[in-house]
Amino acid sequence: MFGASGKRSGAEADSGKGKKKKPKDKKARIQEKRDKELSNSLEESIRYWNGDDRVPESLDRSRGVLTEVIGLDNSFDVVFREMSFAGTRAGLLFMSGFAKDFVMDEILKRLTYLTPSDMTTDAVAAFMIDYIPHIQVEKTDRFSEAVNKTMMGMSALFVDGERQVIVMDTRSYPARSPDEPSIERVVRGSRDGFTETLLSNVALVRRRLRDPGLTFKLHQVGRRTNTDVAIAYIDDIVDKSQVKAVSEKIAAINIDGIPLADKQLEEAIVGKNWNPYPMVRYSERPDVVASHLMEGRVVVFVDTSPSVMVIPTTFFDLCQHAEENRQTPMVGSYLRWVRFIGILCSIFLLPLWMLFVMHPEFKPASLEFLGPQETAKIPLLAQFLMIELGVDLLRMAAVHTPTPLGSAMGLIAAILIGDIAVKTGLFVNEVILYMALATIGMFATPSYELGLANRIVRLLLLMATGFFHVPGFVIGSTLLIVLLTLNRSYNSSYLWPFIPFNAKALGAILVRREVMASKTRPSSNKTRDNTRIGPPNIQNNES
Repeated sequence: MFGASGKRSGAEADSGKGKKKKPKDKKARIQEKRDKELSNSLEESIRYWNGDDRVPESLDRSRGVLTEVIGLDNSFDVVFREMSFAGTRAGLLFMSGFAKDFVMDEILKRLTYLTPSDMTTDAVAAFMIDYIPHIQVEKTDRFSEAVNKTMMGMSALFVDGERQVIVMDTRSYPARSPDEPSIERVVRGSRDGFTETLLSNVALVRRRLRDPGLTFKLHQVGRRTNTDVAIAYIDDIVDKSQVKAVSEKIAAINIDGIPLADKQLEEAIVGKNWNPYPMVRYSERPDVVASHLMEGRVVVFVDTSPSVMVIPTTFFDLCQHAEENRQTPMVGSYLRWVRFIGILCSIFLLPLWMLFVMHPEFKPASLEFLGPQETAKIPLLAQFLMIELGVDLLRMAAVHTPTPLGSAMGLIAAILIGDIAVKTGLFVNEVILYMALATIGMFATPSYELGLANRIVRLLLLMATGFFHVPGFVIGSTLLIVLLTLNRSYNSSYLWPFIPFNAKALGAILVRREVMASKTRPSSNKTRDNTRIGPPNIQNNES
């Protein structure tokens, strides 16, 4: 017993000197070992509990390791089905949420045909060659590889007395249909878009590009998530140094996981820090991705993400939309110019108008109608900043507002806020008007990331113009051009073909050219095969 001071009395201490410490039972030792485990990866955990990464011969030993590593008997979706085929014990490990039932039923049905004479030789070979009616079957002697592929959705068959595991691709991921992307909608064109399943996205690109040089290199990122990442390129077109650079950066990532998929991967391989402008282009359209692959770019697919990354990219690539190539060259050029004007307005319209208001002497007489016709109770710069924050709040609220209530929220924003704010004299009409034009220009930007970056730049230009007037606007605009010029997207100039200047390529951006007139690929991609138009068909010429 413990005394009041929390220490044992002297007699009790003397009586316990000669006693041996009671040994811990097996359950206590296992619990103590669990408490000491600090594994950072699947392979480390298997080595901790198994001693090495080889598959044990004993099926019971394998089951014990699986119990400690992946929570067998604790997680309801982890299944280890023990059976006996021709007198040989076997265990089938799979995740119930990924299992394709009818395929597994057929495999198990065929395995019941095994006889004891079939097991006199290599049991794993007999299972694989003669009795597993499935296409994608392989074997491995690494425990971590078998468990990792099981976590990916495959099934692993452990055989008692064998140091190899049969891995079968019986997975069926939960997936939605390839619907049209909500951001990159077109009037004319395909209506299919990427989904959250990597294999489906690869198939959508394969359907459009039947080039045998189209290559998909698979990587896994994250010690815990083991997220599948595929690098796609056309082997005889792409710059191999570009592929090597992307592959090495992905392989060098040492992180516990990327559950947020492509965005976290972008930050890991690009490392743009606080630069607001995107260094990669995101796309959810298979036709757009196929066209970028044919231009010699590298495309990165990330499992669980409905968008892919296109590397390298330029500022002008982010300003183009698939709709321009679905119309005639004249109409496509017109749409492209409208988008360029909208993007310029989203950046410079508000700072330039505020500069004219603060310095009326700069405003030509023909532009006197631009206003403002009345004054307000709040300074002009404060009005712009408040409306900028208000538009952002409305945009975020629209994302979280249920669809039936979206129109009601729009009425609240337009009538209860905008109209009443003008009538009470807080804002002037021109501020609301020009802010609306700039916001429309932002929404007309094809790249969502580019639109957000332009908004940040517009805010900075507004504050620079408001505090420093003409020098603030000029210096701010100059710094923006310098920032864009210094940006590099995997050793490609961000403002190409404007800086460095390439008249022919810049003309192709400003005016949408005919398909047969585009004979070469963009030189900035440093492609191995720069020719788009092949030699004439000799057979057709002879006929």
